[in-house]
Amino acid sequence: MPTGKYIGAIDQGTTSSRFFIFNFQGAVVAMHQLEHRQIYPRPGWVEHDPVEIRDRVNDVVKMGLQKAAINRDQLSAIGITNQRETTVIWNRRTGQPYYNAIVWQDTRTEEICKAMAAGGDMGCFREKVGLPLATYFSGPKIKWVVENVEGVKQGIEAGDAIFGTMDTWLIWWLTGGPDGGVHVTDVTNASRTMLMNLETLNWDPDMLKVMGIPRQMLPDIKSSSEIYGYTSTSGPFGDKIPVSGDLGDQQAALFGQTCFTPGEAKNTYGTGCFMLLNTGEKSVQSKFGLLTTVGYKIGKQPAVYALEGSIAIAGSLVQWFRDNLGLIKESNDIEELAGTVDDNGGIYFVPAFSGLFAPHWRSDARGIITGLTHYIHKGHIARAVIEASAYQAREIFEAMEKDSGIHLTALKVDGGMVQNELLMQFQADILNIPVICPKNRETSVLGAAYAAGLAVGFWKDQSELKTQWAVHKTWESRMAEQERQALYDGWIKAVRRSYT
Repeated sequence: MPTGKYIGAIDQGTTSSRFFIFNFQGAVVAMHQLEHRQIYPRPGWVEHDPVEIRDRVNDVVKMGLQKAAINRDQLSAIGITNQRETTVIWNRRTGQPYYNAIVWQDTRTEEICKAMAAGGDMGCFREKVGLPLATYFSGPKIKWVVENVEGVKQGIEAGDAIFGTMDTWLIWWLTGGPDGGVHVTDVTNASRTMLMNLETLNWDPDMLKVMGIPRQMLPDIKSSSEIYGYTSTSGPFGDKIPVSGDLGDQQAALFGQTCFTPGEAKNTYGTGCFMLLNTGEKSVQSKFGLLTTVGYKIGKQPAVYALEGSIAIAGSLVQWFRDNLGLIKESNDIEELAGTVDDNGGIYFVPAFSGLFAPHWRSDARGIITGLTHYIHKGHIARAVIEASAYQAREIFEAMEKDSGIHLTALKVDGGMVQNELLMQFQADILNIPVICPKNRETSVLGAAYAAGLAVGFWKDQSELKTQWAVHKTWESRMAEQERQALYDGWIKAVRRSYT
């Protein structure tokens, strides 16, 4: 056990940046969080200012270290987990972005995706990259920036314009930025670009050609757990701390939940909702609208693959309910309001604000509320908002069972919304299996810390990590089968009505 030593981990999320310090037992010693702006230039467009995010990360690191009252040299390593697919292109000489970061929720690349679909088949590249053509992924976003932002093509020709998802952007800055920063990503983030071959784990020349993206823009692909470089004096950590863990946020949660065995699944309830199933060392091609992705790769060990179901709007629907309708003051108030009614009163809320992700992949779908009558009041709408995440999770759950041939007997859960008892109980009811929440709910950032620590020997191996996982609470199904099926049938009808 390392004495007086800790692991630092950055969680660069969609709405905020956080810095955590973990001890050997995987417990949180200190944490600091700062939000950043959400920029909406046009309907369907979502952007972040990458410089603002870099500065927020610097600030949360400084504040986290102050709160923990430890010295920088007590950190054995740094891990990073990040909002995936969010795309930034910047100048390697100046560090200046050519354009705002285009966020994973952004739908501006819809026409680009349709134009690349061979014979209209949005799944034409699935075999190579495990993903359908969709606005969600980074590759089409890079193509849009190259084609639409002044100076980028010239920057590429000069060898100055480089691409990264948010992990790449932050690692580059932490390790020196324009003064020798390393330009890397890991297999989990690379597997979300539509540019990495799932089998070779390298950038695929055919996909680069299809999207018109030159290889020299792209970072080197590394494992999720190895020393990529060392922090620089110009960054918030000072110099010489290994940066050695990198995982996209949902894969980090899979790893933090210690889902190391094929057949283990987790669901994260955050801005969106993301369910991942460990499928082992072989990738499983989905026939039911799921994504085939890399779950994690630890050092020189073989990559572990996963099936993923992604829901675009989960916690952000509660924020919308709070901010746009003004029916609650705080996000947590929704549970109390929903608790004023016994059921949804026959209404369903399909939150297809930016289309529907898995298993439908309908970018033309739009949000709707069905079943409104005079009887309905704000309590019913609040309940329908909460239930929407659980219904969408069941759609993904069923697709996973069909694709994998594995009957899932429990679901591990994490993320901010697991504090909502009504949601967790309804999730167990609608799935008819136990829903299990661990003691440490910060599984994404813990997964990044684990990956960083394994790379430097802070933790010995994955079996040591497994012993740290402990149950906080389990919700068992209490609903009769007839009621469960009737509710779910109503949801499926509502989803079909959301197609435009």
